Amino acid sequence: MENQAKKVWFITGASKGFGLLFVKQLLEKDDAVAATSRNLQQLKDAVDTTNENFLPLEVDLINEQSVADAVNKTITTFGKIDIVVNNAGYGITGSLEELSDEEARTNFDVNVFGSLNVIRQVLPHLRKQRSGHIFNISSIAGITGAFPGFGIYCATKFAVLGFTESLQVEGKPFGINVTAVLPGYFRTNFLESDSLAVAKSPITAYEEVRKVQEVHQNQINGNQQGNPEKGVAEIIKVANIDNPPLYLLLGSDSVQLAENKITTLHNEIEAWKSVSQSTDF
Repeated sequence: MENQAKKVWFITGASKGFGLLFVKQLLEKDDAVAATSRNLQQLKDAVDTTNENFLPLEVDLINEQSVADAVNKTITTFGKIDIVVNNAGYGITGSLEELSDEEARTNFDVNVFGSLNVIRQVLPHLRKQRSGHIFNISSIAGITGAFPGFGIYCATKFAVLGFTESLQVEGKPFGINVTAVLPGYFRTNFLESDSLAVAKSPITAYEEVRKVQEVHQNQINGNQQGNPEKGVAEIIKVANIDNPPLYLLLGSDSVQLAENKITTLHNEIEAWKSVSQSTDF
């Protein structure tokens, strides 16, 4: 069953990509949108509207007080929050040996701990009203890590999927729905230099990593088969149903990669089942 009542959305990373499309599509359907970005002017310029349903917010997601202020401003302005989209994040490429501790931790700070900061701040409000829906944007890279040079990024998205699964069972008694979104390749700016960081100290021995990096930056970029406007529209539809999925795969490539992972896992479980079961008392 669908619920089409006007909703209040809180969306991170809203100045480009999926986030910006969320803002534009939601304002068109007369929902209220609190949208966050690290750069307030960039966000305002990108949305370019004086719509009273639009609340632009400059937020540092890894600063919990900054997140708390944004959540409180949203509730003061619109009276509530119905739907949260943890969309902010960026990619990073480089082998595990190449990427420094700082590079890896910064990616986790934004992709993982930024979302956790938002979740901690919105949950008291959602629990009190005993309703709400949290969308955590993971990736098909949160299911399969078989991308040379993307191990750290994959690890952040595996982490998102892990805490989303726990959040779904923790939120259920309070009427809070939770969905992990697992997009494949969508034609956004994700593979552009402002969204995909590269290892600062590359090692020449990692030829395969460089090849994969080159393919993503120069061949896949701009040719992704996923239509981001359609992807965002489907997420919005899911927000308006009573029994939404925990896992929402977007893109035929995402479905294929997930099915491949399931097959691989099943085959390894079967091949090594006798060893696995031999360790019981």
